Amino acid sequence: MNILLVGEFSRLHNSLKEGLEKSGHNVTLIGSGDGFKGFNVDIDVSSKIKKSKILSLINSMFIRFFNLDFIKLENAFYYNQKINQLKGFDVIQLINEDALFTYPKFQIKFLDKLFSQNIDAFLLCCGNDYISVKYALDGKLKHSSMTSYLEDQSQKKRFIYALKYITPTYKKLHHFIYKNTKGVIASDMDYHIPLKNHPHYLGLIPNPINVDKIEYIPLKTNDKINIFHGINSHSSIKKGNKFFTEALFIIKKKYENKVNIIETTNLPYKEYINIYNNAHILLDQIYAYDQGYNALEAMAKGKVVFTGAEQEWLDHYNLEEDTVAINALPDVNYLVNKLEWLIENPDQINKISKNARQFIETHHDYKEVAKQYLATWQNNQSSSCFSGIIPNKEE
Repeated sequence: MNILLVGEFSRLHNSLKEGLEKSGHNVTLIGSGDGFKGFNVDIDVSSKIKKSKILSLINSMFIRFFNLDFIKLENAFYYNQKINQLKGFDVIQLINEDALFTYPKFQIKFLDKLFSQNIDAFLLCCGNDYISVKYALDGKLKHSSMTSYLEDQSQKKRFIYALKYITPTYKKLHHFIYKNTKGVIASDMDYHIPLKNHPHYLGLIPNPINVDKIEYIPLKTNDKINIFHGINSHSSIKKGNKFFTEALFIIKKKYENKVNIIETTNLPYKEYINIYNNAHILLDQIYAYDQGYNALEAMAKGKVVFTGAEQEWLDHYNLEEDTVAINALPDVNYLVNKLEWLIENPDQINKISKNARQFIETHHDYKEVAKQYLATWQNNQSSSCFSGIIPNKEE
């Protein structure tokens, strides 16, 4: 099959592409590389404005005073430049409802043409979108990426990216995509839960991890325990990084001779993964039910990761608590106690490390996950009953 993957947020589409190519399929990835992260793409539509400090500053001023984002206009222009190259694909998959990161009216116009000149299109629920944000705002989750906003709505400006999905224009985009795709796939439990029982939902397919490229690093715990906390300032509030920072402050004072602590901010992807190679413990995110991509890659390397590992996730994979990953909660004392347990019981670090790698090989191997995508796409081709379904009005 000829497959077009649109957008990249976390290296998910890169790993999926590698798995699909192992099965003999032709795959093209178009996207921006997700800003400073710099992920690989085949067709580059990255912003020139973002790469210029002066232009970025001017753009920020226009956003602030005129609510006009030139980067979104730039993205629309670049995608439209490439539209004639994007023909003849059997399957198109969007990484997210805002895969193009431009204004909804431009996305609808572009996607309408893209869908019309190819065969089948699918949507991946990966990151915020209309259904997941609305579900969280309705208070249906114990915690989510919207928890900090629900607790303090004076922080609204920091949640503009997520809140945009429930505005009329993005809701219109949501309905357009659902009407013109064969179905939506969730990448983890955080998106699976809001989508359950929705008529357009095709199921959860775990994030693909290229285990052939990620070497397992056996951990040596006879010296200091290395703890790594990598912060993305753009998403730190929704990931709850402040709880990790506060917990590390306590741990550093109490275990100064037993731990090395490294905190970084906004590192490019390649630099980020190299820095945590020597870590025993990686602090990923709070407010999640399941692991995101950074956590999964770290687990593949054998790191003990503090991340989403809620009961729903344990039940889904038939796991016991604290055997594969540490569930991270918005409670500093809880985090300190879990860190202390690991620091004082280094044998547990080694056990979890081995279990984490085995878990990734069993459930997230990129070749096997690619087969799940292929089966889902093929089972929901043009004759599928999902064709043309419009979401329920109340959603």
